[in-house]
Amino acid sequence: MYFTALLARTEDGWEASDTELDDVETLSDLADLAREASPDEDTVLVLIEQEDAWFGVVRVDGEEDPRVFVSNASVAARSSYGELLLTDELLGREPGEDDTDLDALDLDGTEDGDPEDAAGDEDGGTAEAVPNGPVGDSALLDDLGVSAKELLALEGDALSEIADALGASEILEAVR
Repeated sequence: MYFTALLARTEDGWEASDTELDDVETLSDLADLAREASPDEDTVLVLIEQEDAWFGVVRVDGEEDPRVFVSNASVAARSSYGELLLTDELLGREPGEDDTDLDALDLDGTEDGDPEDAAGDEDGGTAEAVPNGPVGDSALLDDLGVSAKELLALEGDALSEIADALGASEILEAVR
């Protein structure tokens, strides 16, 4: 089960809206959707959460490139929303460099049930293609009251904790 929301910073504080990502196919599409939520080019945060498995934050400031943080790349890689965020650039690889077809992975992250592939063996296993753990810009919320250290330590209902630090917990809960 996924939860997605947009938090747009305005002169009056944060405004939250529930959002559907069914028609979003790329990170660029997601950034465009976020920009539409703030015609004044203010900061917009896209918050994505898959139960307690992983969460992602995309920050869009006007026309700047989106900044992305994903709490657990290997888990997010197995979800459709996670695939939106896990670009080659974010994973530190050249476009098309991925040796592993993520669609061929079993639910546990192994290819064809082979646990050695998920462990990241010398032959270029899955762990090399998608790191196990956080990826991206952990400092993307520093100026908003959530340090990189705090973001990296979040577990469970991370989006609520982020919204609380932003002073936006009530409006986020209203769209939940």
